[in-house]
Amino acid sequence: MARVELDGVRKVYPNGHVGVAGATFEVADGELLVLVGPSGCGKSTLLRMIAGLESISAGTLRIGDRVVNDIAPRDRDIAMVFQSYALYPHMSVANNLAFGLKLRGHDRASVDARVREAAKILELDALLDRKPGQLSGGQRQRVALGRALVRNPQVFLLDEPLSNLDAKLRMSMRVEIARLHRQLGATMVYVTHDQIEAMTLGQRIVVLDRGEIQQIDTPMNLYERPANLFVATFLGSPAMNVLRGRLGRADGWALMLDDGSRLALDDAELEPEMDGREVALGIRPEHLQRGDGGGFAPLVEVVEPVGSDVFVNLRRGAQALVARLPPGDLPEPGSALPLRLDTRHLHLFDAESGLRLAG
Repeated sequence: MARVELDGVRKVYPNGHVGVAGATFEVADGELLVLVGPSGCGKSTLLRMIAGLESISAGTLRIGDRVVNDIAPRDRDIAMVFQSYALYPHMSVANNLAFGLKLRGHDRASVDARVREAAKILELDALLDRKPGQLSGGQRQRVALGRALVRNPQVFLLDEPLSNLDAKLRMSMRVEIARLHRQLGATMVYVTHDQIEAMTLGQRIVVLDRGEIQQIDTPMNLYERPANLFVATFLGSPAMNVLRGRLGRADGWALMLDDGSRLALDDAELEPEMDGREVALGIRPEHLQRGDGGGFAPLVEVVEPVGSDVFVNLRRGAQALVARLPPGDLPEPGSALPLRLDTRHLHLFDAESGLRLAG
C-alpha cells in the first residue's frame, strides 16, 4: 500500500468552470479517507484526478514516491470501484474476478490463487460459478469489490459504491467495507454524498463545497467542532439548528433574536468581547432539551418516534427547528413545547462569514 499526496491540485474546465479550487492533503498509508459533500462539490472530480481519468490543471499528485500527474491510469497501480457494478453478465463470478488479471498477462495459477483469496475474504466462495444475474445487489457489489481486490493495488478508489443499494444493504455493505479495510490495512479513498456513510466509514473526512475544501478532520471532531456553518449543517442527522441574532449579557447572557425576542443563555461561558456581536448560534437537536427556557416554547408541528429517539419538528415564527428527545410522554402537534438550550454545547459562528468563533 502507499500514501497519496495532493499539493494544490486544481481542475479548471475549458469553459472556465473550476471543478476543484486547489486541494492539499495527504492520505496516509493504510488510511480510509472519505471525500464528502453535496452534488457538484468536486468530490468525484478529485477522485477521478487521483485515478487519472481527469487531467490535472495545476498542482502535484503523488502516489507513493512517484509524481503521477502525467502517468496513465493503468500504470498508477490503483483499483477503482464505481457506483455501477459494471460486471460482465455472460461471465461467472470467478471469471469476472479474474478478467482484469488475465488481460494483464498473469499466469493461470496466480490468477486462480488471487481469485480464491478474494472470494474467501468477501465470502463469495459458494457463488463463483454463478452469473451476475443470479446474485443480489449486495452480492454483485461484493464481486465489484473483489475485482478491485484481486489486483492488490497500492490504492483503492471507491466512487459512491453503495448508492444503488437499499437502506438495509447499504448498512451491511458499510460494515463489509470497514471490515475489509481493517483486514487488508489498505489505503482507500471513498467518495459519497451520504454524511452517514462518511461519519461511519472514514478515519478522516474531507468536506467539500463548490470545489473548495471546507474542513479535514476525524468524524467526531467535525461533528463537535465544525469550522464553519456549512460543515455544521451538512454533517449530522437531523441537521444542526441555527438561530441568528445579537449576543448580549445584561441580566445574564442571551441571544436577541431577529424577531426581537430574547433567548436566555444564562449558563453560557462566553468571552466579554462577544457582547453585542451578531452571530449564528448552532445547537444540535440532542442539545435542545425539555424545560423552562425563559419563554422559549416553539410550536410542535410533527412528531416522529423512531424507537430509541423521538424527532420533534418545531416552528417558531419562520424558524424551523428539530429537537431529539428520549421516548416517553410525546408532545401533541400544535402545542407549545418549552425548551432550554444545553449551553455546554453551543456553536457560535460569525453572522456574515459563517466561520466558527473561538470556543
